[in-house]
Amino acid sequence: MKNRYTLSLSLLAAALVAACGTTSSPTPGASAPYRVVQAAQIQRAAVAPAVYELAYSARQNAVFVASAGGFGDNAPASKLLRLHPTTLAVQAELPLRGFGVALDDAANRLYIGNTTQGSITVVDTATFQVIKTIEMMDKVKGADGKEKYEHHFRELVIDSANHRVYAPGLSSDGSSLYVLNTRTLTREKVIPGFGQVATGIALDAVNHRLFVSNLRGGLYEVDTRTLSITKSHAVAADQLLNLAYDAQGQRLFAVDQGLSTISERRQKAEPSFKPTPGNRVVVFDPDTAAIRASLPTGDGPIAPLFDAQRQRLYVTNRGAGTVSVFDARSQQLLQTLAVPTHPNSLTLDSRNNVLYVTVKNGRDAARGSHESVVRIALGETTPRPLRGSSF
Repeated sequence: MKNRYTLSLSLLAAALVAACGTTSSPTPGASAPYRVVQAAQIQRAAVAPAVYELAYSARQNAVFVASAGGFGDNAPASKLLRLHPTTLAVQAELPLRGFGVALDDAANRLYIGNTTQGSITVVDTATFQVIKTIEMMDKVKGADGKEKYEHHFRELVIDSANHRVYAPGLSSDGSSLYVLNTRTLTREKVIPGFGQVATGIALDAVNHRLFVSNLRGGLYEVDTRTLSITKSHAVAADQLLNLAYDAQGQRLFAVDQGLSTISERRQKAEPSFKPTPGNRVVVFDPDTAAIRASLPTGDGPIAPLFDAQRQRLYVTNRGAGTVSVFDARSQQLLQTLAVPTHPNSLTLDSRNNVLYVTVKNGRDAARGSHESVVRIALGETTPRPLRGSSF
């Protein structure tokens, strides 16, 4: 994949047929009939280099996407993009270096984790202007004598009831959870003790608990009232990259990535270590961390997204170049959508039932070339009328 492009419908149709066959009947026990996604329901646009997480705003009727840009001389600039929700055209840009994003739509705020810069930036989504950048940590001197930030941010979760944003700070030397107060826009607390490379995070607001996972088989529970770790589990799933929580069904979905490179490095450090299968979604009992089910995905799953309204679970499979669609109630695979080359992150317009996916380039793409956002109209062949927008 090189430069800017739009995937042709004919090629996409062929890919869908190869990946999905002719599945059309709903899975028994599903909360609602599932209509197989057709090629005409999928759009694609290359928007910027190094795209990562994204969020759909119903209030602004827009998609916000983090573009990390590049490093070094003449590298593409990093920025936050505002996209038209139907055409995926770029409507506006802000210079920001981010990876993870979290949207508080009711407050017109988007929080962006400035991955390698030890900070979180808050953007007003109505004006598309920076409100503030909060320094969450100081630099420390490493073993090589160079100063650097101790942790990197990846995922962020908003806790509206407690006026906070939670951000795992990952490191192979030991991870911590950073807590941002959204009223004062200051760092409230740093909680250590999350093991090596903490990546996944999900909130159970009703039960006042936060789940954090790492890439060493660790699953932690944090009490959001005391901001302390209350439970720590070593589970039979090694690479718990990302999490999603089902409040009604009391289930915690976790991607067990299964990358051989991570397993090989761990086996060298821990000769007795035996990797778990990977390439799956693990369904945990959130109270005990017992595994209730294991759902096979494509190669290299990255991000789960749970749609409580329709009882759907969507999972990006970066290695396979696909998105898995599960009936969350029956836990049966409904369809596999081909979105090559490397689908990464997801967001959902739940009102219109539209899924947005960031897709990264393959190794053969030119350095600095644009990566893509894909729009999937789930169960609809034509878009609904748009609301008014100042952009």
